[in-house]
Amino acid sequence: MRFRKYWPLLLLVALSVVFAQDRNARRGRPGEFDYYVLSLSWSPEYCAGPNGGRDPGQCGERRQFGFITHGLWPQYERGGWPQFCSAEPMDNRLIDGLLPLMPSPRLIRHEWSKHGTCSGFDSAGYFRLVRKAYESVGIPQRYRRPGDAIRQSPSELRAAFRAENPPLPEDGFAVYCTGRFLSEVRVCLDKDLKPRPCGSGIRDGCRAPELIVRPVR
Repeated sequence: MRFRKYWPLLLLVALSVVFAQDRNARRGRPGEFDYYVLSLSWSPEYCAGPNGGRDPGQCGERRQFGFITHGLWPQYERGGWPQFCSAEPMDNRLIDGLLPLMPSPRLIRHEWSKHGTCSGFDSAGYFRLVRKAYESVGIPQRYRRPGDAIRQSPSELRAAFRAENPPLPEDGFAVYCTGRFLSEVRVCLDKDLKPRPCGSGIRDGCRAPELIVRPVR
């Protein structure tokens, strides 16, 4: 009888463990994917959250980042992605040179393990690709180092990105928010890092009519 009282909670815990394991399960083969997603994270939003206080490399005093590279992710056209495709180690000598783009050694190592190993390149080749992808996307002037919060509609932000990047198709990127605050822009690129339409699952994630872009401090 006591077991019956608690079985819904035990079932929930068991399912949570299974789902967590599935999120970290190895799937896919290196080089076998359809296109890339370049994830540009808005650093002030990350630093305003609970993890920011534990990340002095990105969020410490005088660390005034705007858009940073969260990752370059191999994707499947139909949705989903390969991950943890091999156990190939990363060359840790690369980290210092990547910090202006990805200001967290922990993030760099994670992105290599989860996504870079699926690219078909070694770590040096993959992070050269990450840099090239980041440099291929123009950041509109207004969002480079804003000293004050920006309030506008998601469509206005989208229009600014398209104006700065004329080859970018309307369905070639997506804007994401945490509540009303801008958190990320994802740009879809083919294997030659040319803009292309996004596949299934890459859609705008800002629901409020007005989004807020936190200032760079």
